[in-house]
Amino acid sequence: MKKHIQITIAILLVLVVKLSAQPVGLDGYNLVWASQSANSSESMPCGGGDVGLNVWVEKGDLLFYVSQSGTFDENNCMLKLGRVRVKLSPNPFDGENFKQELHLKEGFVTIDGENKGVKATAKLWVDVFRPVIHVEVEANQPVSTEATYESWRTEDRPLRKLESFANSYKWAAPEGLTTKADQVEFSDGGVLFCHRNSGETVFDVTVHQQQMDAVKDQLFNPLENLTFGGLMQGTNMVPSGETSGKYVDTEFKGFKLKSKTPSKKQELKIYLHTAQTESREVWKDELSALRSQSLKQGSKAFQQTQKWWADFWNRSFVFIQPNNQNEQSVSWQVGRNYQLFRYMLACNAYGKYPTKFNGGLFTVDPVFTDSTRAFTADFRNWGGGTFTAQNQRLVYFPMLKNGDFDMLPSQFDFYLNTLKNATLRSQTYWGHDGACFTEQLENFGLPNPSEYGWKRPEDYDPGRQYNAWLEYQWDTVLEFCHMILQDQQYSGADISKYLPLIESSLKFFDEHYRYLARERGSKELNADGQLVLYPGSACETYKMAYDATSTIAALKTVLDELLALPVEYASAIDHDFFAEMSKRIPPISFRQIEGHKTIAPAKLWERINNYEVPQLYPVYPWGMYGVGLPDLDVALNTWKYDPDALKFRSHKGWKQDAIFAARLGLTNEADSLVTLKLKDSGRRFPAFWGPGFDWTPDHNWGGSGMIALQEMLVQTVGDQIYLLPAWPRDRDVHFKLHLPKQTTVELNYENGRVKQLTVIPESRKADIQNLDDLMQ
Repeated sequence: MKKHIQITIAILLVLVVKLSAQPVGLDGYNLVWASQSANSSESMPCGGGDVGLNVWVEKGDLLFYVSQSGTFDENNCMLKLGRVRVKLSPNPFDGENFKQELHLKEGFVTIDGENKGVKATAKLWVDVFRPVIHVEVEANQPVSTEATYESWRTEDRPLRKLESFANSYKWAAPEGLTTKADQVEFSDGGVLFCHRNSGETVFDVTVHQQQMDAVKDQLFNPLENLTFGGLMQGTNMVPSGETSGKYVDTEFKGFKLKSKTPSKKQELKIYLHTAQTESREVWKDELSALRSQSLKQGSKAFQQTQKWWADFWNRSFVFIQPNNQNEQSVSWQVGRNYQLFRYMLACNAYGKYPTKFNGGLFTVDPVFTDSTRAFTADFRNWGGGTFTAQNQRLVYFPMLKNGDFDMLPSQFDFYLNTLKNATLRSQTYWGHDGACFTEQLENFGLPNPSEYGWKRPEDYDPGRQYNAWLEYQWDTVLEFCHMILQDQQYSGADISKYLPLIESSLKFFDEHYRYLARERGSKELNADGQLVLYPGSACETYKMAYDATSTIAALKTVLDELLALPVEYASAIDHDFFAEMSKRIPPISFRQIEGHKTIAPAKLWERINNYEVPQLYPVYPWGMYGVGLPDLDVALNTWKYDPDALKFRSHKGWKQDAIFAARLGLTNEADSLVTLKLKDSGRRFPAFWGPGFDWTPDHNWGGSGMIALQEMLVQTVGDQIYLLPAWPRDRDVHFKLHLPKQTTVELNYENGRVKQLTVIPESRKADIQNLDDLMQ
């Protein structure tokens, strides 16, 4: 038996081997506001399933923006579904007694108010399993309720300069581009609102621009006939006319519902539906079916939603200084904000599309992020239907250790749905197989048209982006292949349907770099029988790279993981091909800096174009160097001496230096960077970080901080488990996280000692490498 598990009977007494419930400390992280908000930037997130609300009370009115996953218009802007304003008369929310609270454990928001003896509570929640928003009002005496659906898209709206950064045209919008109008009307005793894509979309423009017309009828097109919107109805409420006004920078029309008679109870429901349908009428029929289904559920819908949130919080958590809930303590803030951000991600648990890195479901009027962007609430920088892999990965990687495996398919299916289009790119342009996924990828699998380049040399390869940042950057899909394979390792998920995606993504590199070698000369491989990965790109930073380290580390890791899949996958994988391909991957390169061996970003490169540090990607995400791994000093030297790594170091946005530090066991550095990442944002909602390099709320800012904190708490190397590998020994923490082999570890570390340790399955305790150190 290993020496490290030969612990004394006294030590065994502190190891709790029962599965514990989620600690009561989560209630201490509820966010409570004792005053109204100035504007939408001081809103509170609420949501579930694939719906997000920004909730706030302003001048006595309850307001909320409505967002749903996948609401992409003709220009691929991710449109909001409108704004709702609720007024009570007499108004309990316009007095001195006021409280707005986010109930994390239950997943809803309440607003309590009292004014001149009138007391009321409004509860807002979203059905996790059906896209239905509930607003429930209870008062101590009858009140009248007025609910107004507010829309700024009742007419075609011309897009102004810079406004198309919210869609796929970005800086190169054609003259006269508009956001087409929605249809809003009173219907079925409520307000029906709908946007239906029609005519030419950016998909059509992009296909033609990128010379794919010959295969257009084979391409996946998610924008054609896409229809989204909903129906707002209230019990005992009837249409009460139209209104108009201006909120912040945007004029709107309002469609009012009003109580027939005052009542102590009032319920407002908003049914949402997004789908590609043959007609608007078919969409209405599907919306009606959703409404009927929801009504049949009755109170069961709330019970089901409550159970979902309870299960969600039970499967993982991180509490820092749990016995010292001091909001002024940045350590406590880090733990609280970790929970708040995870809650925000859970609001799009079952979205058809991944949570967007540049705001997710919770963007608001853009002037509060950038005063020069006086646009509608639909605006977010860097597009709605454009997905940037280097950012998106940071939103989804932390879900593995959180055990949020049910939330991963939104991201995995994004690539699976676009696989055919990426494969047709390779076949059309170069006549070989393999899926060519680029960076700055549209939701239909082709490069963003403006990033692809509108003004291109006539003889330029149509398969390449004419873009100094993105040319030859084809390896980002491999991080999602890695994520899929890790999901299988962590949860035991059946990933069979994703194997064609992984295999095709890998084959592209073998096929394409042999193709490029044949274009240059008579030999496909170098003298050692290896691929010549040139031209390439080490992230967006080291351009025209020869054997980029980030690409090599990605190929090696994904190939190894694919070949190591359990035996039940053997018949589904071309094992011989990938085993041979693995031999063709060149080694990563090194260089001497101040007499120290360091990891080089590539063998050679022509220029530096951005601020990433791909020379440390073998540390994360690829796990080739770090705690418990060979040659740790080489990676530490890279961290300490590489001039670019030092110059680019930061906690902002998608920067992952905090993750590197944690993986390298650098406790002080990791702690400092994670604190900067996850401390209060400076906005009223403390996890609305940003804009960083992108937008507010910056989800890749939060995701990278979440990953780093997880890595400070627990790491694995093969079967080996390292507890608190980069955690300050004087700081209390209680966490429960997930590891490979369907393992969970719950550790309560208090006053410098292990107070509780639960490992499921218990046999995995034998794999903990540093338990003796923690017990001393």
